[in-house]
Amino acid sequence: MSPKNHKVRVGISIGDFNGIGPEIIMKSLTDKTITDFFTPVIFGSGKLFTFQKNIFKLNLNFNYVNEASQAQAGKLNMVNLTKDNVNVELGVPTEESTKMAIDSLELATEALMKGDIDVLVTAPINKDEMVKMGFKHAGHTGYFEEKFSKKGLMFLVTEDLKVAVSTHHIPIANVAENISKEKIKKQIRALNQTLIEDFCIQKPKIAVLGLNPHAGDGGVIGKEEIEIIEPAIKELSDNGVLTFGPYPADSFFQPGKYRNFDAVLAMYHDQGLAPFKTLAYEEGVNYTAGLPFIRTSPDHGVAYDIAGKNIADAQSFTEAIFTAIKIFKNRSEYNDLMNNRMQPRKMAVDNGVDEDLPDEQEA
Repeated sequence: MSPKNHKVRVGISIGDFNGIGPEIIMKSLTDKTITDFFTPVIFGSGKLFTFQKNIFKLNLNFNYVNEASQAQAGKLNMVNLTKDNVNVELGVPTEESTKMAIDSLELATEALMKGDIDVLVTAPINKDEMVKMGFKHAGHTGYFEEKFSKKGLMFLVTEDLKVAVSTHHIPIANVAENISKEKIKKQIRALNQTLIEDFCIQKPKIAVLGLNPHAGDGGVIGKEEIEIIEPAIKELSDNGVLTFGPYPADSFFQPGKYRNFDAVLAMYHDQGLAPFKTLAYEEGVNYTAGLPFIRTSPDHGVAYDIAGKNIADAQSFTEAIFTAIKIFKNRSEYNDLMNNRMQPRKMAVDNGVDEDLPDEQEA
């Protein structure tokens, strides 16, 4: 089936249900025509969602299934993780809400790897509480890297602004020792490739931020730019990857500057995410680039302070759903194009006359 006509199966993990996860999920699915565009598959609890939809006065009906492969197009499908009652304490993380967040994520990931869903959209989790219960990662990115045996790249995106970060959830004190020329080169290549195949940008222009204030000021405030970042940029540029910088981070995120580039690589989490969330308030999407599967999430957290108040804005989650769908279709079309490229025609020479060999040609 053509990726243009395929109704994408969107898996949804519910995050911490005592936060705003179920609220923004359901608000994103209230439009009666939503299933004309994709097939939702929520990994949650029927009793939990029924309780919360009544709180938020939402008119939704779910099709309960035992596994994602049973999901039906045209319906709001839910893989029912438990038929037991669920204790909801909105605004407070509990063992029960944390365990279901882990179970939902793990079952959704299994379905993604089996091909029962096409993409995965993850609602916000409480990383600290999950680690206390034995979860080994300080966030979704590390979890997916282990599951898929490949390094991912945290990539925050909107239509106009795209920011990746070289180091993810690590202490600031450890940032400098966790960047290297080879690592930055790999990340920029991954960023360049995802811009081409996932966002349909033929010749991406990538800006790289410096690590130190004023991008090191010629070595006065640090040597990382001179010894690591600049050599990485030069090698990539010499090999046809349009990479520029390093730019001082404090002045880069001005409309007249960042809009000259298709994406930005920041050196650490807050260097990239603080300006991104300021400029892309409520519409930003977190995309884990560089992996064989597509995963997106909203660019905000569990928001315990507003849980249950019916004021959570679902825009970022809705954007995460449709960004995942768009990336899936872009990547499918790109892969089809690469697989079906015209091969050089083979010719036969018979008494000096060239003849096409139709049975050797590829469509």
